[in-house]
Order: sequence, then C-alpha cells, then structure tokens
Amino acid sequence: IHRLDPRVKLIGTICFIVSLFLVDNFIGYLLAGLFLIIVIKLSKVPFKFMVRGMKAIIFLLVIAVVFNLFLTPGEILVSFWKLKITKEGLKMAVSMALRLSFLIIGSSVMTLTTTPNNLTDGMEKMLAPLKIFKVPVHEVAMMMSIALRFIPILLEETDKIMKAQKARGADFESGN
Repeated sequence: IHRLDPRVKLIGTICFIVSLFLVDNFIGYLLAGLFLIIVIKLSKVPFKFMVRGMKAIIFLLVIAVVFNLFLTPGEILVSFWKLKITKEGLKMAVSMALRLSFLIIGSSVMTLTTTPNNLTDGMEKMLAPLKIFKVPVHEVAMMMSIALRFIPILLEETDKIMKAQKARGADFESGN
C-alpha cells in the first residue's frame, strides 16, 4: 500500500467514499468494512493510528446520531417523554455513524501511507488535463500541500494552548 502510486490511492479513496454514500443496506456496509480491514492489514499501519482521527469528529458523530435517532419520523419503536425512536431513525443513525466512521478511517489509510509531497504530486498529475481549460492545477495542488502541512501544526498549537490553560487551572474534563 505504501508503494502504490499516489494517484491510485487518491482515486481508490474517492471511489471508496462515493461507494459509502451509494450503499444503503447491511451487506454493503459489511463489504465496505471488510474492504477497509483488508486495506488496513495490507498497509501494516496500527489500527490505533487509524482510529486516532475519529477523536476530532466524535462530537459531530454523536450529534448526527442523536438527531437522526430522535428526529426522523416513521414507525415508533420506543417512546419516552416527548422523544421517540423510530425504526427509520435507528436505521438512519446507524447508517450515518458507519458512513462517517468508515469515511474518516478510509481517508486516514491514504494520508498515513502517503507523504504530503507525494499526494501533492499525484494530485497535480491527476488534474493535469484541466490545464486545457486554464485551471491553475499547480496552484491548486500547492494549496492542498500547504493545507496538509498545517494540520499537524494546528494540532500541536491546540495541544500547547490546552496544556497552558490546564496549568492555569482550566478543567477540560467536566462542563464548559
């Protein structure tokens, strides 16, 4: 996986993401999960690193699941107070959780097995035909490269700020 051409990885990741949004049944999600497990095993990157990207979106994931679970109309399974869990809401919540999780982990496979420079070069080569239409392909690829390089810096700065605030007595474990 690490030695594959970055264009293959980019196209493969895009196809995987598109397939996640086309699938709408248990067998499709099972196949996507098996494919993801096989690719992770072939990449030899520890699963712990793949799941680390999930920490950033866990709040978004919980909100999406809760809203889909309680606000989707349909056949009522459980009702308490003013909240109702419907069959359709449960299906939508599980579907959304699986899609987002697979999307993050699938994208992590690509970014953890390809250097930012290789991704940029692959994107530039892949978008080269757009030069005919006067699209600034090199500049677009360069912007993506710069954005990819700043993600670790932003995470590091966020960590420094949180540590500084903890040193001043801020409590991130409870409340706001």
